[in-house]
Amino acid sequence: MSIQKLTKAEEDVMHLIWDTGPTTVSQLIDKMKEPKPPHSTVSSIFRILEKKKFLDHKAYGRTYEYFPIIEKAEYSKFSLRNLVSNYFHGSVNDLVSFLIKEEEVDVSELKTMIDKTKTKS
Repeated sequence: MSIQKLTKAEEDVMHLIWDTGPTTVSQLIDKMKEPKPPHSTVSSIFRILEKKKFLDHKAYGRTYEYFPIIEKAEYSKFSLRNLVSNYFHGSVNDLVSFLIKEEEVDVSELKTMIDKTKTKS
C-alpha cells in the first residue's frame, strides 16, 4: 500500500488523532485551539482521511469513533523521504550538510548520535 501526501489541514488533524487516539469528530474539535473549525469541516477531513486510508472507524449507533490505521512513524518516514527527494536530490548527505550549515545540527552532537547508532547495531 502506498501512502498519499496529506494537505496541511489533513496533517494537522492526523497529528491530533495520533496524539489523542481513537476519537469522535466532536471530541477532536474540543481539543483544538481557538478559533475552532466548524464540525462539518472536520467531519469532511475525517472522511477524506478515510478515503486516503489513514483512518477507519467503528460505529456506535449514529456516533463514529475514528482511529488511525497508519502509524505516525510510518508517515514521518514517508514525509522525510519526500523531503529528501524533493529538496535534496535524494541525498541524505545533502540534507545533513544543509542542517549543519544552517546550524540546526551541531557536528559534535551528530558524531555522538552516529557513535550511539553504531554501538546499537
